[in-house]
Amino acid sequence: MTPQTRAAATTNRPDLPGDDPFHRSPGDIEHLEPGTILRSREVRLGFFGAVPQCISAWQLLYRTRDLDGTPEAAVTTVLLPWDADPSIPRPLLSFQCAIDAVAPKCFPSYALRHGAQALGAIPQLELPLIASALERGWAVSVPDHEGLGGRFGAAREPGYRALDAARAALTFDPLGLNADTRIGLWGYSGGGLATTWAAELAAEYAPELDIVGAAAGSPVGDPAAAFVRMNGSAFAGFAMVFTAGLRRAYPQLDRILRTRVSAEYLKLLVRAETSATFPLLAKLAGRDIGKHVYGGLEAFLAHPEMRRILDDIRPGYRIPAMPMLVVQGVNDEVIAVGDVDAQVWRYIYGGGHIHYLRDRLSTHLPLQFLCAPAMLDWLADRFEGRRQLAPVGIDTVWSVAASRRALTEYLTFIALCARMAGGRPIRERSAVSDDAAISDSATERRAGTSRLGGPVAVRA
Repeated sequence: MTPQTRAAATTNRPDLPGDDPFHRSPGDIEHLEPGTILRSREVRLGFFGAVPQCISAWQLLYRTRDLDGTPEAAVTTVLLPWDADPSIPRPLLSFQCAIDAVAPKCFPSYALRHGAQALGAIPQLELPLIASALERGWAVSVPDHEGLGGRFGAAREPGYRALDAARAALTFDPLGLNADTRIGLWGYSGGGLATTWAAELAAEYAPELDIVGAAAGSPVGDPAAAFVRMNGSAFAGFAMVFTAGLRRAYPQLDRILRTRVSAEYLKLLVRAETSATFPLLAKLAGRDIGKHVYGGLEAFLAHPEMRRILDDIRPGYRIPAMPMLVVQGVNDEVIAVGDVDAQVWRYIYGGGHIHYLRDRLSTHLPLQFLCAPAMLDWLADRFEGRRQLAPVGIDTVWSVAASRRALTEYLTFIALCARMAGGRPIRERSAVSDDAAISDSATERRAGTSRLGGPVAVRA
């Protein structure tokens, strides 16, 4: 069977997670170990849901836990390059999408599938980034890190789900992975927040996983501060959907909302629960929750229960045990650079090994794609066993795009998107390309510089 006929084999529109029997937990799972696979299936991915992709893909329902430790089921989508040989050793990348919504149509397990109707869902925009990792020969896990309930913003849960998804991927035979597989974490914005939770929890929750690095772009260093910053702005929809997700995870917040905000605002929250991210941003631009809160927004946020919730959802209380790359725009209009600065310094003061790269020119969304080559190269160095000479590095540059290598990678990325738009197979890069990359890396090591522009060590 040709790649084209294999890609066209399944054309039925997928069910939303709430209507899909695959997503339902099979009864009592409390006695099972976290990461246990409950069921699996092969799926077909689609470029913006429309063009079937030649990518080897499966979905795993696995056992994980929620905020309070209660066992639950979650879904991850696991991938290999097209026609990859599972007997060849390869690393595993856990890619946390910027779901940034609570509507089930925005969950990666639905939005990435062929036939999905999820216009405006961010994971569809991120599929080429995932494909870039596949081109490097990596296996990829894309967890629904908000869980089956869409609990956007909840503390720790995204980390549990990402780590348990990695556990499940290691035991899924078609991927050909094992307990010694090196694992990397990657995410941007809401996916960066999920990545930091996984990085912080890994040593305590999943110490057996060999996580060699975590790359987080524009992580939400202080969700409460981000809420205030976005409220009333062009990105007020983020604040709205953030509230909608939190009230699912924290029942006390739902009680506070029902007594302190207007009926109109509660209706807006219901709308947020069914909308994809970009349409929601368009509808709610400029909306100020303060106009809907009895007593004003400041008093609302100062409520003791609110303070406990906002303190709980702030990352940075645990220090990641693995090296981290953090990338942030100095002029980011969504996430304040000061919040990420503070998060990074909490890690550094706690002994974390952090490379912090700040970009002066990029705004929020463009930086996700502009920093991708640097993040992929940094993760490749971690997978290949290279070490940073210095445990801490903080660089502020005009643009992460201002290098010949970055420009070359952008051209490669554009070509990749063209292949995806045409439904062509996404395979591991050819041996010729691999040899060229190895040669470039060797030249950098001889020159004493890394692909991020900083010092680099020889292989450990």
